[in-house]
Amino acid sequence: MMKKFFKNKPKTKGDLAQLEKRIRYRFRDKDLLLRSLTHSSFAYENVGQAKDNELLEFLGDSVVGLIAADYFYRAYPDVTEGDLSKLKSSASSTIALAEFARAMALEPFLRLGKGEDRSGGRTKDSILAGLFEALVGAVHVDGGYEAARTVLLPFLQGTTKKIKGGDEVQINNYKSALQEFLQKENLPSPHYKVVSAKGPDHKKEFVVEVYVNKTSLAKAHGRSRKSAELKAAEMALKSFFGQKIKSLNEETFIFKK
Repeated sequence: MMKKFFKNKPKTKGDLAQLEKRIRYRFRDKDLLLRSLTHSSFAYENVGQAKDNELLEFLGDSVVGLIAADYFYRAYPDVTEGDLSKLKSSASSTIALAEFARAMALEPFLRLGKGEDRSGGRTKDSILAGLFEALVGAVHVDGGYEAARTVLLPFLQGTTKKIKGGDEVQINNYKSALQEFLQKENLPSPHYKVVSAKGPDHKKEFVVEVYVNKTSLAKAHGRSRKSAELKAAEMALKSFFGQKIKSLNEETFIFKK
């Protein structure tokens, strides 16, 4: 049933209705929804027949940021401004937004140019994150802030666990925290090396190892180089601090002092 969506043809009303059910929002302007699904590579190959989603992606980036900031501000009133900024940044990162798109299974609905599709564009974090932002932007234009918030909120709620504020915990990004820790120990900055990148473009797996000088601290796998680097940094930090580190999501953690 889902295979037909991979054909880069204009989506039917039935196709779009299935997508609307998936995102739990019904568009008044179906052309706006269709535009949010249209990558620039598809618009380039169909000049005059389709508009790309880049302007909606631009808008959606700000809408996602505002909704995330509002959510974390209300959910964690006792944490610091710096910690809220880290939470917002993590939840609106390319990796996080791409995972949101995958969780909604949006990939089949994306309209890509033939060349981009053949090269695995439907699985790229950057394209999927842009698709998610464009979709949120389109919902905002069509139904307003509350409609966009309804689409995004379940994902924000799923990215974090209960945090108690105050001096007991600190929130940080894995790669930043590893660098800061090594600097405090008067050691050089970590160096990340891609050990291997195997598989077809649409399903490539990266293996990354993190070093200090010539000493290996950890090795990890990921669907992208950045993802593998984050996991390697996480493993290195956990080797130093153990259970003091509690993961919030792929990029961010709580450090219990």
